[in-house]
Amino acid sequence: MTTTKWVLDPMHSEVQFKVKHLVISTVTGSFKTFEGSLETENDDFTDAKVEFSLNVDSIDTNQSQRDEHLKGADFFDAASHPKISFKSTSLTKDGDDYQLKGDLTIKGVTKPVTLNVEHGGIATDFYGNNKAGFDVTGKINRKEFGLTWDGITEAGSVVVGEDIKLIASIQFAKQA
Repeated sequence: MTTTKWVLDPMHSEVQFKVKHLVISTVTGSFKTFEGSLETENDDFTDAKVEFSLNVDSIDTNQSQRDEHLKGADFFDAASHPKISFKSTSLTKDGDDYQLKGDLTIKGVTKPVTLNVEHGGIATDFYGNNKAGFDVTGKINRKEFGLTWDGITEAGSVVVGEDIKLIASIQFAKQA
C-alpha cells in the first residue's frame, strides 16, 4: 500500500485557543505561525500519522502586553521552549468524524490528549490541488503542562481559567 502525504496549508488554516478571564468572559487567542503534515495509507484517513507544531512567538491575543506576558517565563517561556508540538498515536473513525489521540508537548511537558476531528471533505482548488479540510477541537488543563501562573485580583477572582479550549480549522494539500 502506498503512503499519501499531505502538508498543512497555512494560508487556509487557523489555530485558536479560548480561556476564561476572571471566570466571567472568554479571551480568544491565536497562533500565526505553524506547520503540520498528515500521512495516510487509507482513503478515509483512519490510522493517519499527524504531526503538528506551532511557533509560540507567534501568539496573538489582540493585546501586545498580554502577548509578551504569555511568551515570558510565567507562561510559555518562548525563549526556552519556542515550539508547541503534537504527534498522533491514533486517528480512529467516530461516526462521520474522527477521534485523534496523541502526545502534546508544551513548555517541555508531554501529555497524551484526545481531540475531536470533524472532516469537512476533500475538494480540488483552482490550481488542481487536492485539499482536505478538518476542524479540530479539544480541551486541556494548562496547569498539567507547567503553565501554572495564577493571578488573583484584590476581590479574590482568578484571572486566568485552567481549562483551555483548542480550536483549529486546518486544510491539508495532497503531495504528488
